Amino acid sequence: MINRRASAYVLNHPLAFAVQTVKGFRANQGLLLAGAVAYYSLLSIVPLLMLVVVALSHVIDQDELLHTVGRYLEWLVPGQSTSIVAEVAHFLAHRDVISWVLLGSMLFFSSLAFTVLENAMSVIFVHRVAIRRRHFMVSAILPYCYILSLGVGILLVTLVAGSLQVMGEESLQFLGHSWSLTGVSGVLLYLLGLGGEILVLSSIYLVMPVGRLSVWHALIGGVTAALLWEVARHVLVWYFSTLSQVNVVYGSMTTAIVVMFSLEIGATLLLFGAQVIAEYERVGRDEQAKEPHALNTAVR
Repeated sequence: MINRRASAYVLNHPLAFAVQTVKGFRANQGLLLAGAVAYYSLLSIVPLLMLVVVALSHVIDQDELLHTVGRYLEWLVPGQSTSIVAEVAHFLAHRDVISWVLLGSMLFFSSLAFTVLENAMSVIFVHRVAIRRRHFMVSAILPYCYILSLGVGILLVTLVAGSLQVMGEESLQFLGHSWSLTGVSGVLLYLLGLGGEILVLSSIYLVMPVGRLSVWHALIGGVTAALLWEVARHVLVWYFSTLSQVNVVYGSMTTAIVVMFSLEIGATLLLFGAQVIAEYERVGRDEQAKEPHALNTAVR
């Protein structure tokens, strides 16, 4: 009943819902939270990829694995995936020097982004935190469960992507005519990436907020954030390839600046998707007329 009422309101008043979502995002200091998530994601992304690739390289060919990681890493940091994959490949070439101390450090840094993201989600879903708090052990274990799940996901994506690439080398013969399947393979690879993106985002919305969130609500946020990121990603690719002079301004720091900028936009859209879910829940509780309370950071 709540879903029907909320869906009817959003469909009948899409502009009012969008305005209310933006107001709520601003009240929750969404850009400030996104900056924190982006910063810790920058610290986490390379150690996380190193851990996953080292583990999966025992069951998947290293070159194929790095190629798949690079292809879909391009969705997260447009134009900079080659540099990141090169660092991961360099680390793999010296994997014999990995010690338990280094492994522990990598696990710690790779979990930072998840911890900060959980705290940011608690600000947006403050109504859930006020009702029910998560046990600290759950919060401590959750990032590592996500790392494990991400590794399994990369394994499956690598296997499926390899099969689709093989299919792209084939051709269809019918009535004396031959059609290459390269285009079909490319479309399926793109849909695989988009579907995986929506699935990852929805899983974040499903698990990170305190309390039980319905799959339908998680999908609403996941689809919203994924579509907005697709638009932003193509704009970023166009901007960096045509107008940007960032390499002239920042020189050797260009890669870090561009990655940070991309992560900042991605984190903003990720948290905005969470705000969409939170506002959708408010509509379901007939609270859409209430103005969101601004997050107060003043010292008393």
